[in-house]
Amino acid sequence: MKHPFLMVVLTFCVFSQYTFSQETVENPEKYTSKNKGKFYVFWGGNRETYSKSDIRFKGADYDFTIHNVSAHDKPKGWHIDYVNPARMTIPQTNLRIGYFINDHYNISIGFDHMKYVMYNDRRVDYTGYYPNAGSYNENPADGQLTLDEDFLLFEHTDGLNYVNTEISRVDDISGLIGLPNTDKFQINLTEGIGGGFLYPKTNATLLGKERHDDFNVAGYGLSAKVGLNFTFFKYFFIQTELKGGYIDMNNIRTTNDKADYAEQNFWFFQRIIAVGGIFRL
Repeated sequence: MKHPFLMVVLTFCVFSQYTFSQETVENPEKYTSKNKGKFYVFWGGNRETYSKSDIRFKGADYDFTIHNVSAHDKPKGWHIDYVNPARMTIPQTNLRIGYFINDHYNISIGFDHMKYVMYNDRRVDYTGYYPNAGSYNENPADGQLTLDEDFLLFEHTDGLNYVNTEISRVDDISGLIGLPNTDKFQINLTEGIGGGFLYPKTNATLLGKERHDDFNVAGYGLSAKVGLNFTFFKYFFIQTELKGGYIDMNNIRTTNDKADYAEQNFWFFQRIIAVGGIFRL
């Protein structure tokens, strides 16, 4: 009685192994179905919008604030500099390197190279005091002055550098919009939060003084993002993101005099498009 039972068990095991092998060959696991252990890197460009802000300037003989100041970014448009190794740090760019700690979550380090340019030749409110008032074509009167370049030029154009760490979630939504689960094309939804420090090289000419022309840790930033990732042939992707956040800088170097500095805080909104790769080492 034992031998027929053993034959049945053996036959079942052989059949099961054969069936599993056939399924593995016919339905191999998709590379894009698992993310744990993968690295990724992307490079792209951005556009920014900024909220108005108050900017305070302090020094040994002055302390004044200009209020509700507007600013804009400094885009290059579609330009060869984005892929020219000798000049690719000049445009507004984004670099990010990340690692998936499981199938849905990744941690990353990034460098958001934004640009911030204060609008000149506008009349704004101001409070405080500074020497030789009225001699810089700023025409102070009734608590207002004109932002003439002889009085003040204020830009973070090399740039408004946000060095940050993010934790992000990624979900494959291909099936939700009726696309088959293949390694040829996949659509992912991603969202995340981050924080880091600001490392600008500020171009400021203030009250006729010589500008400070070096990078400086100026403050901190916090951010959140949402985006779509389009992965092609398992290893390559295009990623679009909407990213917003808050920047607080209380140590902006403005001139060569160490007693001179500026303070400001504002909200920012980035639109990002990047290309990248994802792989296992």
